[in-house]
Amino acid sequence: RALAALAAIAFALPCGAGAATLDAFVRNPAGQAVADAAVVLEPLTPVALRGKPTAAIEQRGREFIPYLTVVQAGTAVDFPNNDTIRHHVYSFSPAKQFEIKLYAGKPGQPILFDKPGTVVIGCNIHDWMEAYVLVVETPWFAKTGADGHAQLRNVPPGRYRLRLWHPLQKTQVPLREIEVADSQAPLRLALDVKPREHKPHTEDADHY
Repeated sequence: RALAALAAIAFALPCGAGAATLDAFVRNPAGQAVADAAVVLEPLTPVALRGKPTAAIEQRGREFIPYLTVVQAGTAVDFPNNDTIRHHVYSFSPAKQFEIKLYAGKPGQPILFDKPGTVVIGCNIHDWMEAYVLVVETPWFAKTGADGHAQLRNVPPGRYRLRLWHPLQKTQVPLREIEVADSQAPLRLALDVKPREHKPHTEDADHY
């Protein structure tokens, strides 16, 4: 059944640093930590995305790791296969459609995620394998870990749209404008998250 996850978000501006640090703590109604929740700050005025960031989503134990990856648009993502069997990685999502046919080890070229949106990753051989990439047009984002904590650093003071997202959220959380400053009261959000299903592995696909 759906769980209501509560996020307590507090801001702190280090003295003289000129940039804020955003700490987000995501919990379910039972007070347990919620992992893999994306916390994103979208500036009201678009900013230029600098650099050529990279990321990696590996295949290990016939699973994608990590389950959720948050990247800024323009990030090149590698898909190393660290299993002893081959995988066939693909996505049909509008934000990024691609295919890496049966392979072992590291593919020759990373995949460029250049459009904002949600990308669902799958394996054509192992149907239970699934991962998500959230592509955003901002450099200020973070993902909660196993402890339910995410931290965004070096955020310039100003007004932002706060976005909270999870691959298994029941309903979309409306964007909310917030002010990042040197003093900020905790902000609490509600998020319905369905429990993640761990599908059984089938051995008949391991001859690849």
